Amino acid sequence: MKTRLKTYKVSEIVDGFVYNELEGKGLFGLSGKLTIQPEYQRNYIYADGKKDVAVIASILKSYPLGLIYFNDVSTDNDLSKDKYEVLDGQQRITSIGRFTTGKFAIKDENGLEQNFNSLPIESQNKIMDSELLVYHCKGEEAEIKEWFKTINLAGVPLNDQELLNAIYSGPFVTLAKAEFSNSQNSNVQKWSAYTNGPANRQKFLETALKWVGFSKKQTIDGYMAEHRHDTNINELKTYFNTVIDWVSGVFIDVEKEMCGLEWGQLYEEYNKTPYNPAEVSKKIQELYGDVYVKNRRGIFEYVLGGSQNTKLLEVRVFDEATKQAVYKRQTAEAKEENTSNCPLCAVGHDSNKTKIWELKEMDADHVAAWSKGGATDIKNCQMLCRTHNQAKGNK
Repeated sequence: MKTRLKTYKVSEIVDGFVYNELEGKGLFGLSGKLTIQPEYQRNYIYADGKKDVAVIASILKSYPLGLIYFNDVSTDNDLSKDKYEVLDGQQRITSIGRFTTGKFAIKDENGLEQNFNSLPIESQNKIMDSELLVYHCKGEEAEIKEWFKTINLAGVPLNDQELLNAIYSGPFVTLAKAEFSNSQNSNVQKWSAYTNGPANRQKFLETALKWVGFSKKQTIDGYMAEHRHDTNINELKTYFNTVIDWVSGVFIDVEKEMCGLEWGQLYEEYNKTPYNPAEVSKKIQELYGDVYVKNRRGIFEYVLGGSQNTKLLEVRVFDEATKQAVYKRQTAEAKEENTSNCPLCAVGHDSNKTKIWELKEMDADHVAAWSKGGATDIKNCQMLCRTHNQAKGNK
């Protein structure tokens, strides 16, 4: 990979700056020669009133902004048309471009908000005349992508999906980002009930890829590699929406604990099972009102599975005082009757029929299973040897 260092004034970089407010990304600069957010770049994430403002404050205080890297994509047979892509620095460049085109304001030393045009002319000139150090890089795609990963180890690190977008950049990623990474998409509110965001950090896209990949027994990167050059995302979009529609159809009520569950896997396992949404809702509300249920996130899979696997709920266990009291009572009764203090061992026919277990060798158990209405209190508690407790389950 070849590199060369060049200095640009801010005025040159923001000449012809175009920002897409709908998609939240800078498009072009440097008189149209510079693509600010190529396919492999993450979305613009500095629009938080802090990071973007800090970029402008740094320029006004003459602080260096650090090196910026451009990928030279000019073709050898058309040297008259220079074309570059931002390899590193798109957050800084987009922040500068957005400020100089009036997209956000900063506060001056008196705490008053100032946009670019309301700044004193000397401050405007200071911004426009500030110099940015840019390394131009030219090489094979593999070299550029590897360098992109390396230089993004600092600052706000790329997450896994942002890196995969860079590695498998192409028409498929471009279309997928337009659908799933667009915070203005009208479906974002619905998606947010069941999947984690935000859109601009590729979380919806990652979830969509994970779900469809799981359905095909593929990893996310395996699926992206296979479809890298596809010119549509029909399968990805259809499968994601199918899962979302299934979840919202089965569960009438939307609970905060539903967000981020492995709905893709649950869909694959249970989508052929018929459910009565009203009955499901009633069961969900009963479980939400049960003080013994510790893990509300497990409620949904528990209900989908026919209310069988109570481990998903992490039902509250008996406290130590209850265990000791029941152990003491059972042991006293067992010694008096010359039998085991484990009720199930006592009715057996092996050598443990008269064994007195120590407290540490026993577990507390619901006499009437919690799943069948048994309460977690001393009246419904018995101490069993661990072998029998593990074998008993919900029987």
